[in-house]
Amino acid sequence: MKLLFQNDDFAIVSKPAGMNFHSEDEAGFVVLASEMLDCKLFPVHRLDKMTSGLVILAKSSEVANAFLQLFESRKIEKYYLAISLRKPKKKMGKIVGDMAKGRRGSWKLMHTKDNPAITRFISVSLNPGEKLFLVKPYTGKTHQIRVAMKSVGSPIAGDERYAAAEDAKKLDRGYLHAYALKFDLNGDSFSFKLPPDEGELFLTKECQGQIMLWDKPEEFFK
Repeated sequence: MKLLFQNDDFAIVSKPAGMNFHSEDEAGFVVLASEMLDCKLFPVHRLDKMTSGLVILAKSSEVANAFLQLFESRKIEKYYLAISLRKPKKKMGKIVGDMAKGRRGSWKLMHTKDNPAITRFISVSLNPGEKLFLVKPYTGKTHQIRVAMKSVGSPIAGDERYAAAEDAKKLDRGYLHAYALKFDLNGDSFSFKLPPDEGELFLTKECQGQIMLWDKPEEFFK
């Protein structure tokens, strides 16, 4: 965990892979970040346990409400990096569909579109059998990116819930990373980016080189 930015209103903190967001049997990310900054922090979005990367934490309930309104109106841009060991049905595109609860805490993508999850992605080949994805979710549904990736035939490598056992348990982490954030707050524009710094597959020369080419992720989703 490391602090990337803070002002009087909010902090941007990097969450490690494998850390619970909220406290369960041990202190979670939000509690640990609050202790690190010695102030009460209010989460305005969350990352799954397996997911690493950028998190916005508000420093007051008023600022938290302002961020929640930005999320609800889709005025916060989020970009993720993911690796899959399976070739997608298509190299790029949009995934749209309602999400419904499945068994044992899993979610599934439906054909209906009453209140859909919306996700766009592009992908490139890395080493043989490895695909790197740049993903932009337009909504914030539970497990949205993980389910979307599975729906195109490319479950996230290391995802013990949605990937095949041979693609999950042999790896050192789940390969989903919150890479970049862009938003306006109180008249100021903010942009943050953090390439992954943990995970054997993320740290290969091929992967790092491709991430550098995606230095301005917003340009790929115009």
